[in-house]
Amino acid sequence: MKKFLLLIGILLIFLVGCSDKKDKKTEVQTQILKVAFNQSEKHPQYKALEEFSKKLEAQTNGAYKLEISPNALLGDQRATVELVQNGVIQMAIVGNPVVENFNKDFAVIGLPYLYDSLEHQKKVFLSDILKPLFKSVSSNGFEVVGIFTAGARCVYTNKAITKPGDLNGYKIRVMQSDTMKKMLDSMGGIGTPMGQGEVYTAIQQGVIEGGENNEVTYVDLKHYEVAPYFSYTNHLMVPDLIIINEKVYNEMTPENKKIFDDLVKEMIENEFKVWNENVEAAKKIAKENGAQFIEVNIKPFQESVKQLQEEVVNISDTTKNIFEEVRKLSN
Repeated sequence: MKKFLLLIGILLIFLVGCSDKKDKKTEVQTQILKVAFNQSEKHPQYKALEEFSKKLEAQTNGAYKLEISPNALLGDQRATVELVQNGVIQMAIVGNPVVENFNKDFAVIGLPYLYDSLEHQKKVFLSDILKPLFKSVSSNGFEVVGIFTAGARCVYTNKAITKPGDLNGYKIRVMQSDTMKKMLDSMGGIGTPMGQGEVYTAIQQGVIEGGENNEVTYVDLKHYEVAPYFSYTNHLMVPDLIIINEKVYNEMTPENKKIFDDLVKEMIENEFKVWNENVEAAKKIAKENGAQFIEVNIKPFQESVKQLQEEVVNISDTTKNIFEEVRKLSN
């Protein structure tokens, strides 16, 4: 009997040991994907990223989750691209003009007056027509895996802007891109590239007269305090690109990469919805703080940038094809 009990005890110890080994083998170590983001936690893109992180962690059984650093804590967008390239961080959200510096063909999807509406832009972003363009920069150490809307950009300064002549002599902050500078110059002002975090103080000190952005960012960064006239030039619906370190992305298992890609697409669609909700809320806050929103006849501004449009469309066969495909989706 004693021998029998001893054998049972040994067997139980053996089974528990095997069970422990099995559990250890199936344990998944979570990889934290650090994300650089230059807006606040209130921003629609931040909210979309948070939701994405929860779903990614759940669907990959804890293999991946995001750690988002908002408010440009990790540097301006150009600096964060370098951090992603070097693997110091894994992901970043950057304006299209920043990636333009790696491939000029990206300028075409950030053209002034390219998209008729946010609905048109959503059709483009959820289609596959931009995939070859995104793949074109993978040799630079990062992958473009998706694209967010950042709404329609408009000019804001210390007076109403209703025609190109109103911008004469006005230095307006633009993103660090030749195309963006040329666009603002064509519209009648002086395009002045600088980091987002410098804009408030630069306007306050008279270094520049204003900026150009969407209502959400305008309110998030309290630019209405120094530039109370927001004029609806609607000159640009510049995309924000979702980038990831090339090595990190390609080391994902096929199953996890599919989950990641599917959730990115879902996140993009979700962000459009959240964006529209946030625009109205932002306008309400700005108006309560004395800002004025000015309706504008955009035709003179559309005419002013036509030459720039033609220049960019004719950069290459790629840009011509993309332009044509984007316009086809406008109907």
